Amino acid sequence: MTSLQEMGERLAELKPPSRLNQLGLPELLVTAINDYRRFNKWEAKRRQMQYIGRLMRDIDPAPVAAQLDAWSHSSRESVAGFHAAEKWRDRLLAETNSLEALILEHPSADRAKLAELVGRAHAERESGKPPAASRLLFRELNKLVGTR
Repeated sequence: MTSLQEMGERLAELKPPSRLNQLGLPELLVTAINDYRRFNKWEAKRRQMQYIGRLMRDIDPAPVAAQLDAWSHSSRESVAGFHAAEKWRDRLLAETNSLEALILEHPSADRAKLAELVGRAHAERESGKPPAASRLLFRELNKLVGTR
């Protein structure tokens, strides 16, 4: 019962909430989860979660758990890719030979475009302008590194 309540909590915390509809859950369970999200008082949330756990006894939890794990894994991958792109951007702006290292690690990278964006980002930093080129550089790096 406790594991079903924990899975119910994971369902209630899904971002975006529209993912709940992709799981093919019974309408009564979806309504109970949406009600849980609406409640503010701790005791009401606790009772509602017990109810959700009871409703989850009527479904096969294995496919739901598998889909939740898949979503969690893909979310972790996207966060890791985001961080990798941030590190490369910071490295490109701090080190002079880092563009060569990036090209060695990612041969499909457009050297000319990245070099131009790095140069523009350096110029922006020196002149105190908003970091538009730095953002563009990050987007390019995220496309390159974030989609491993």
